Amino acid sequence: MLINCVAYENGSRLADMAVEEISDYLAKPDCFVWVALRDATAQELDQMQEEFALHELAVEDARHGHQRPKIEEYGDSVFAVMHLLEENNGEFNIGEVNVFVGRNYVLSVRNHSQQGFLGVRERCEREPHLLCHGAGFVLYALMDAVVDRYFPIMDRLESELDEIEQQIFAKGAARSNIERLYDLKRKITLLKHAVAPTMEAAAKLSGSRGPEVCANSRDYFRDVYDHLARINASLDNIRDTIGTAIQVNLSMVTIEDGEVNKKLAAWAGIFAVATAFAGVWGMNFKAMPELQWEFGYPLALLAISASCTALYANFRRVGWL
Repeated sequence: MLINCVAYENGSRLADMAVEEISDYLAKPDCFVWVALRDATAQELDQMQEEFALHELAVEDARHGHQRPKIEEYGDSVFAVMHLLEENNGEFNIGEVNVFVGRNYVLSVRNHSQQGFLGVRERCEREPHLLCHGAGFVLYALMDAVVDRYFPIMDRLESELDEIEQQIFAKGAARSNIERLYDLKRKITLLKHAVAPTMEAAAKLSGSRGPEVCANSRDYFRDVYDHLARINASLDNIRDTIGTAIQVNLSMVTIEDGEVNKKLAAWAGIFAVATAFAGVWGMNFKAMPELQWEFGYPLALLAISASCTALYANFRRVGWL
C-alpha cells in the first residue's frame, strides 16, 4: 500500500506525484524522491524495482521479510533493515522497516507494524537545511525514529524489573518471581536482537569507509550509534541483574523448602517420642509394676505430654517451629 510519494529539490518539497512519474523526477538535477510503502505486495515491489533500478537481492529480502537488522551496500546504493517493536498485551510484536537508499531516492517499506513515519517526514520538511543533504539524511531520520522508540520499551522493562526486585524477599513469592523474571529476560533478548545489529550498522554508516550516499550525514549516524550503545549497555546491565535476581529467588525457594522440612522434622521428632512411650507401655507385660498401680496410666500420659512439650519448646527456641 502506497503511503506517499514526494519529490524534493534542494531540501524543499517539490511535488507529490504518481508512481509512474518517479523516473521523470529522478532525471532532474538536485532532486530526490522519497516513497513510503506499507505491507507492500510483490507487484508493488516489482514496480519500485523497475522505477529505482533496485538490486534484485535487496528486493528479495524485502519481499520475504524476517531479516536480521543489517546494512548492505549494492554499488552506490544502500539497503537497510531495522526492527520495529510494539507491545501488545504484554507481548512483543516484531515488525520490519526496509529502506532502499540511492543517490537521489529513498524507498521505505514498513511491514507488520502499526508504527508510521509521517512524523519523520514532517520533521525533515521542517529542516530544509538538513534535508538538502539528500537521501542519506532521510535514512538517518528514519533510523533515529526507530531507535527513539526503543527507549520507552527499555524504560518499561526496567520498571518491571524494579517491581520484581521489591518482591524478591516477600514470603511465598519466589516461584512467581522466577516466572516473571524469565518472561522479562525473553523480552530483553528480543530487544537485544533488534539493538545490537542496528548498532553495528550505525557504526558502519558513521565510519570514514561508510557508503558514499551517507557521507554528508556521518555525524548524525554517530549520534544514532551513541544512542544504541547506551541502550545496549543498559540491556546488558538489566540482563545481569535478572540473572542475579533469578539466583536469589532460587535461593529463596531453597530456604523456604528448608523451613518446611525443619517443621516437618520437628513434628516428626515430637510424635516419634510419643510413639516410643506408647509402644513401651502398650506391651502389657505382667512384670511391669505400673500396670497394677492406680496412678500408672495418668503418670504415663503425663510423661508423654511432658516429653512432647519439652521437645516443642526446644524446637521453638531454635526456630524450627
